Amino acid sequence: MSATTLIVIDIEATCWKKLPPPGQQSEIIEVGVCTYDLTSGAVGSAESILVKPTRSRVSPFCTQLTTLTQAMVDGGVQFYEACALLRERYATHERPWASWGAYDRRMFETQCASFGVEYPFSATHIDLKTWYGQLELSGKRIGMAAALRREKLSLDGTHHRGGDDARNIARILASTLTRHGAEAMRGLLE
Repeated sequence: MSATTLIVIDIEATCWKKLPPPGQQSEIIEVGVCTYDLTSGAVGSAESILVKPTRSRVSPFCTQLTTLTQAMVDGGVQFYEACALLRERYATHERPWASWGAYDRRMFETQCASFGVEYPFSATHIDLKTWYGQLELSGKRIGMAAALRREKLSLDGTHHRGGDDARNIARILASTLTRHGAEAMRGLLE
């Protein structure tokens, strides 16, 4: 991986139709990762890291939304191991990273603080939802699936699965930069 690699992250977290049950809190259960080469415009392959929750259970609503089950995430790694994998495999602490919105960054910040785990990312985060909205929609923010449709890209894989969504986000970025050129990213990576 070169120094021009942007790491695209998409997480899935435990969720409920309404409030979490007493004693439970939303936590990361899947980290999707996809690389994007800022020089060549190449979208890399995606990886999904399942994370075993320790402060919540996967609800039927969460399974319906994400397809993730309690049994699947029970086979995942601990949160601190997922953070270590991101640093070791992707050098996330040294590279710029992006997500569709700020939710993923906030969840990592909150969970790292709560679990006493070293934050695995660099300080350079790009909120692609805001960036795309400013560039394409006069500041309006839209969801990833709507942005795919707007870019005339099919939804590859399963929506609300980390690896698939990370790759789809990278594809939106590639399509947008093909139209606008690398200048559209200038200033975001400083």
